Amino acid sequence: QVQLVESGGGLVQPGDSLRLSCVASGRTASSYTMGWFRQAPGKEREFVAATNGGGGLKYTSDSVKGRFTISRDNAKNTVYLQMNTLKSEDTAVYYCAAKAGRFTTGLSAGSEYAYWGQGTQVTVSS
Repeated sequence: QVQLVESGGGLVQPGDSLRLSCVASGRTASSYTMGWFRQAPGKEREFVAATNGGGGLKYTSDSVKGRFTISRDNAKNTVYLQMNTLKSEDTAVYYCAAKAGRFTTGLSAGSEYAYWGQGTQVTVSS
C-alpha cells in the first residue's frame, strides 16, 4: 500500500511559478513510478509528467514541456512538480499517482496507476 498526499497548490497570476509536492508513505514507495496528472473543470484527466523509482527517467507531456519539471527525493519520499510560467489553461486539480512495473508501460494512462492522492487545486488567474 502507498498513501500519497499532495500540497503546494494555490492561486497565482499568469507567469508565476509554483511547486507542488507529493509525499508518499509506504515501505516500498521509492520503487514506484510517480506521475502527476491534472483535471480541469469539464475536461478529462490529463497526464502531465512522470519519473521512475530512481528519478533518472522522466517524461513530460508536450503541453507543459519546457515549463514544468518533475523530480523526486527518495530520502524524503517526496515527488515535486515545479511549474514555471503558469498560464490560465494550467488551472486544474493536480493529482500525484504511483504505479508499479516497467516505467514505460502505460506511463501516461491513469488506469495504470494504482495509488492516487486527494489532489491539490492550482488556479492561475489575474
